[in-house]
Amino acid sequence: MGAISDESLIDALRRQMTIAAARELAAASNLANVNTPGYKTRDVAFDQALDQKLQGVQPASTDAKHLGGAGREAAAATAAVDNLPERRDGNNVQIDRELLSMTRAASDFAAAQTVLAAKFRLVRYAINEGR
Repeated sequence: MGAISDESLIDALRRQMTIAAARELAAASNLANVNTPGYKTRDVAFDQALDQKLQGVQPASTDAKHLGGAGREAAAATAAVDNLPERRDGNNVQIDRELLSMTRAASDFAAAQTVLAAKFRLVRYAINEGR
């Protein structure tokens, strides 16, 4: 079994931070639309985005009002969440669920950021000890 390279480690941390940021964006969008009649909760669906990317399909754009003009990559990686109870106005956003999602995403981002900072500290240490 081969060792994990610095490049693959940094790439994995970058992906983790990107996913966490997209999850926070989706939760923030849901919270912003908590009072929008008919709005359906959206969540990150990277499996669909990956399939589109692998097949060479350009991601469909989304309604800029709902994501605050976010980039197409983050918009394409969201999908409606099924099986959530709806209110009488057709909206199914649950504030507690979205706040929990934002907290988890922030925690994932912070963990990846901590590991990345530690990796760079090791590199800085190695460079400074070489003098």
